[in-house]
Amino acid sequence: MLGVAAALAFAGGGLAKTSRPARAEVQPAALAAPELGAETSLVPDYSDLPSGVTSQLASWIAVNDDNDDLPFMIVDKQAAVVFAFDAYGGLIGHAPVLVGLARGDDSEPGIGQLALSAIAPDERTTPAGRFLAHLGPSDHGEVLWVDDRDAISMHPVITTNPAEHRLQRIKSASPDDHRISFGCINVPAKFYEGVVKPSFVAGGVVYVLPDTKSVAQVFPAFAGSAYADAAARAPERCDDPLRDVPDGIPNPDPAMMCPIDDGTSGGLATR
Repeated sequence: MLGVAAALAFAGGGLAKTSRPARAEVQPAALAAPELGAETSLVPDYSDLPSGVTSQLASWIAVNDDNDDLPFMIVDKQAAVVFAFDAYGGLIGHAPVLVGLARGDDSEPGIGQLALSAIAPDERTTPAGRFLAHLGPSDHGEVLWVDDRDAISMHPVITTNPAEHRLQRIKSASPDDHRISFGCINVPAKFYEGVVKPSFVAGGVVYVLPDTKSVAQVFPAFAGSAYADAAARAPERCDDPLRDVPDGIPNPDPAMMCPIDDGTSGGLATR
């Protein structure tokens, strides 16, 4: 388990259900698996390696086999990005994400049984933690179930409500613009079809970093390791300032938009 995990350190299952609540949000696109670009190579591009906590957590996971020899992903809500790794800690893909509208690292009790219309804006959180994930059916098609109890899944970006501007938000340079979902993790369709589905066909582990709790509260074993100490000393790779956003749902600021080489072009629509 040391190979790529060591390089990262120095560089900085469940049963499928037949019916699920509506929080899955939409049916994934029926797309053929695209050719993967450089970002999905089994040989990591060290210029694109995650920095800080993400890098060190990935190393700690692989070295300690915390992923149980399964592929894994790390979702950084604050940076609005996901990194995917193979079972040995090799970086196989990365992409921007959309996450829950509200900040918070826990789901309200029983929220997984509610219809979307019954979930208040301040309850639309993406929970933090370690989750055994599996592909399975929902009311709207196949998704990657991250948290069955609270009906949190990962699926392609949806466009059923044009007023949400989700396709614009996922390309925004401001992480605040990426907060729009009811709690599910939205990813580019090409990333879902080309990385998530083939990698997680037999299940995997999804780690979601906190945005209100400390890393020690969510991942205490990692926080007590030398990897966490190294993460605390590591400089941030991106120093773009965050834009203040008023209460409510922010509209993307075109001035904050930037191109991201993540395989999103031509494949974002998920209908």
